[in-house]
Amino acid sequence: MNAEIISVGTELLLGHTINTDAAFVARELSAIGVNLLFACTVGDNPGRLRGALEEALGRSDVVITTGGLGPTDDDLTKETIASVAGVPLKLHDDSLRRLESYFKGRPAMGENQRKQAMLPEGATVFPNDIGTAPGCGVRTASGKLIVMLPGPPSELVPMLQHYAVPFLKEGSHAVIRSCMIRTFGLGEGAGALKIADLTGAANPTAATYAKENEMFVRVTARAESEEAAEALCRPVVEEICRRYGDVVYGVDVDNLESVVVRLLREKGLHLATAESCTGGLVAKLITDVSGASEVFGMGLVTYANEAKMKLLGVPAAMLEEHGAVSEPVARSMAEGVREVSGSELGIGITGVAGPTGGTPEKPVGLIYIALSDGTQTWVRRMTPPGRVHGRSWLRDRAAGTALDMVRRYLSGLPLEPAQSAGAAAKPRL
Repeated sequence: MNAEIISVGTELLLGHTINTDAAFVARELSAIGVNLLFACTVGDNPGRLRGALEEALGRSDVVITTGGLGPTDDDLTKETIASVAGVPLKLHDDSLRRLESYFKGRPAMGENQRKQAMLPEGATVFPNDIGTAPGCGVRTASGKLIVMLPGPPSELVPMLQHYAVPFLKEGSHAVIRSCMIRTFGLGEGAGALKIADLTGAANPTAATYAKENEMFVRVTARAESEEAAEALCRPVVEEICRRYGDVVYGVDVDNLESVVVRLLREKGLHLATAESCTGGLVAKLITDVSGASEVFGMGLVTYANEAKMKLLGVPAAMLEEHGAVSEPVARSMAEGVREVSGSELGIGITGVAGPTGGTPEKPVGLIYIALSDGTQTWVRRMTPPGRVHGRSWLRDRAAGTALDMVRRYLSGLPLEPAQSAGAAAKPRL
């Protein structure tokens, strides 16, 4: 099944709004084995939209539009699609009831709001659980499918996941199985090179995706049954994991922090954190995971030197001699928080997150991360990358690295990826 995406909105063309919808829709299409051929953006112009629709329907089986379903005069996506599909617009009673419920207790609902319940006759309607404009899927006379989705990401994402994707999967007459391989410490470019010979296949497909400081590979297979689709995915997933090695932190897992919490629970261990430049981000990520209270009892933000001394026992002489951003201080922070919390493991993080505060000796991006188990303490020195992407990016990178160190320790792996210089010795558990 081939598809195209048409994003509607003059604000997108002018750059006033970033078009995140198309990228999200593309990822969801890939996950269910739908091939994306083309994506474009048109303004709030019915003639341009009609031309784009007619071209897309000539090439593809499915066309997905985003935006232009609201109550204003320039929201004409539905009208244009109904005309192209050759079906009239008709009042959808359930959508009208939802609108009336939404506006209950608010200013009276006008005709401009009511028009959102006018949908192509015979369409499969997708309720809007967040906003007002419903989406839908409608067939053209030639059997092609047009899917309409709202523009605001907060409305588009749940509608796509909960209604549109299941609708598309039903129409594919096949079972789709997707596996997500998640890695930390491997760039998308390097990761893509390692599996270049696996990404050109049609079934299963393998595609790389980049997220800040992480890289994923989604393997998707289409077959007549769940078992057959799984059998197609499995050898490709295993081969990718073999090539990537210990940078893979999980397959079909939510995130790195959920893996860390699970491993801590399995080992019967507890973690505590002492953070300076990350401002409590590691503790936040861990406590975002349900059940984290079983393995995490304390997180300290010791930003000032006085806090490091008073709460963690970092010696004043050490701070005077080496400075707050140093390996000895990170080590002392990890050991101190482990001791005061009574946890088996302690993390200490100190660094220069910028954009100010850097020096030639200690530039922005220099961060020390320590992990202590009471017997040994390991320290990773994060040096500034070629280009610093900002304070938040550095903090995210440091927090992820700290979690990955814990993950590696609990898994009996070197505390740094094999390709990193100065990999630590394999810890004994």
